[in-house]
Amino acid sequence: MLRRIFKTGATARVVLFTSNPGLAWDKVILYYRLRFQIEFNFRDAKQHWGLEDFMNVKSIPVYNAANLAMFMVNVSYALIAKIQQTYSVNDFKARFRGYKYAEATLKLLPEIPKPIFIEQIYARISALGSINVLHKAA
Repeated sequence: MLRRIFKTGATARVVLFTSNPGLAWDKVILYYRLRFQIEFNFRDAKQHWGLEDFMNVKSIPVYNAANLAMFMVNVSYALIAKIQQTYSVNDFKARFRGYKYAEATLKLLPEIPKPIFIEQIYARISALGSINVLHKAA
């Protein structure tokens, strides 16, 4: 394959290897371009959704744990995309953990506050563990 850098006009030969000799050359290039996204997804599955910590050795539990972790990566990215702001998986998890803490705390109160205060409580507590705090338009 010949690769050209359009800004400088330089060219270079690129050799890509595959363990599947029946794979078409355009698919090899496509898969090679996707490799970093695949690595990022595995990193997120390991770091955020427990793929690194599971202790299964039989095939079906390994299959289930790996698929659940990858599913959670996809769900979290889909929900983050809906927010349409700079938001990480850590922020996403902190937000929902904060909601859970706020909900548990509100259940301990003798009298439930007014809905406007509940929204403020949820917003403040869910922002505690976030790096990029989600700012709602006022």
